[in-house]
Amino acid sequence: MSSLPPPPAGIDPNLWNQILHIRTGCFPQLLPQIKNDYGYWPSLGAGIAFDVLFGLALIGHVIQAIRFRRWTSILFAIGALTEAIGWAGRTWNAKCPYNHDAFLMQITTLIIAPTFFAAGLYVLLGTLINELGPQTSSLSPSYYAIIFCTCDVISLVVQAVGGALAARATVEVNGDSSTGTHIMVAGIAFQLFTMSVFALLVVDFLRRARGLVIKRPIKLVLIGLFVAFLMIYIRSIYRTIELAEGWTGFLITHEGYFIALDATLMVITVTVLLLFDPAVLLREESVSWEAGDRKIGTFRDPHLQNIAGCLST
Repeated sequence: MSSLPPPPAGIDPNLWNQILHIRTGCFPQLLPQIKNDYGYWPSLGAGIAFDVLFGLALIGHVIQAIRFRRWTSILFAIGALTEAIGWAGRTWNAKCPYNHDAFLMQITTLIIAPTFFAAGLYVLLGTLINELGPQTSSLSPSYYAIIFCTCDVISLVVQAVGGALAARATVEVNGDSSTGTHIMVAGIAFQLFTMSVFALLVVDFLRRARGLVIKRPIKLVLIGLFVAFLMIYIRSIYRTIELAEGWTGFLITHEGYFIALDATLMVITVTVLLLFDPAVLLREESVSWEAGDRKIGTFRDPHLQNIAGCLST
């Protein structure tokens, strides 16, 4: 007796046998009786548009990484590359809606891409502390990269393990993807928790930096950091809820929510980080101390900033 599920009502058995194997090929139609991995037909226009947008952002960040060799530019470039690969997978699925390899390509990349942007922000905060002086942070600047990037790696590993288990279950007859999905949710939730702690440290950093007169370049970097962080945070909340609903939930089976609360937010993130690129803006001297109405000068060296602060008292 065959272990394959019987054909749905109204589907010819021979056609059904072909459909069971179209995941490895390119069946160019979406049949109403047979659901694909998404629960909808991905938009070709959206796939092309976001691939172009992330591709342009990738080129920009790669150029900046080559020019300045800053970790922030490298991490932002990797994030843009991961997004572009994911949207290439969705574009592939727009032409071949049942292809499972294309689905795996997009689900694994788009779920982890924001992690690289977040890692860049963690490194960036450490850089800002170096620029403004150690008195602006309760932690050593190097700890931000060590602690939070380690948490990012843990989140990535957990999400990857969960995604692999869920993906394997989807290709099995009567496979149960709930375990893998729960692990993926745990990975994203851990990332959300990590970002929440980071947000508290950013608030503490801003509170401690109130005694500084900050010039325009660092203000622009702070704006970029705030906007990018907010976009990633909102996206993480959406993704956590989406996956918690399961693979047949309302959010995951409606593309409009994904485009609005994932793709668009990530385009804003990658664009803001390119426009307010810290690799460019932080080349200039940008901080000075003030005592009352008296400006004490402009310094890049934290030690000189401390000396200026002492002279102002």
